[in-house]
Amino acid sequence: MQHRFPQKRQQQMIDLIVDRKRVSNADLSAILGISLPTVRRDLVVLEQAGVVTRTHGGAVARGVGEDGTEPLFLEKLRQNQSLKQRIGQAAAGKVLDGQVVLLDSGTTALATAHALAGRRVTVVAIDLKVAEAASIGATEVHIVGGRVRNGYFSLVGNWSKDALSSIKADICFLAADAVDYEGVTTATFEEAETKRIAMERSKRVVVITDHSKFGKRAFAQVCGLEAVDELITDRGGTDTVASYRALIPAITLV
Repeated sequence: MQHRFPQKRQQQMIDLIVDRKRVSNADLSAILGISLPTVRRDLVVLEQAGVVTRTHGGAVARGVGEDGTEPLFLEKLRQNQSLKQRIGQAAAGKVLDGQVVLLDSGTTALATAHALAGRRVTVVAIDLKVAEAASIGATEVHIVGGRVRNGYFSLVGNWSKDALSSIKADICFLAADAVDYEGVTTATFEEAETKRIAMERSKRVVVITDHSKFGKRAFAQVCGLEAVDELITDRGGTDTVASYRALIPAITLV
């Protein structure tokens, strides 16, 4: 099975490590049908990406579910992957060459960054992984400063707010931990504040989220639905999303 595409193989490796919390190199080799040198090379890549920690003879999931309130990046990466890719591609399709795009944090924003990567656009990222993914070819990437939320890779704090306050963007792709009739919410006040400033500095605000986030509320309010110009989501929530059409000017289903 050595011919398997590395990205697919590494995702399977992530799934095993998350499920078991701690896995040996030998077990990964046997379960995935790959050699020990391939296991070690893949684990180096995953550790550099910040999603696992290598140990003597194996690996552990980095910080999975430590506080039980907000899934960490590694867990989010596993959820609704194909839906997020479709949403990301649709979001990138809204961007014209030469525009300035403000990309929020999270795995749906990450999918959008991958879809934009290489295009002649300017990306302002408030997430380390998003910035890294977009940094290809003709794409010009700027990253705001601030404190990194360990295990999440988003940037928050005064440095982030100051940097965002100095830019003007054509479009802000806003991620959400939850969406209901009262608006968009996220897990922490710090992230909510950063998202609001990003919205204020953009001509257009587009929420990118999969259907699993609807009808839920997270801890911190980001904005009401009146602040959203468009919503991009998947068709899995078609019935639910229909009830939002009177509240959001444009909704794109993918």
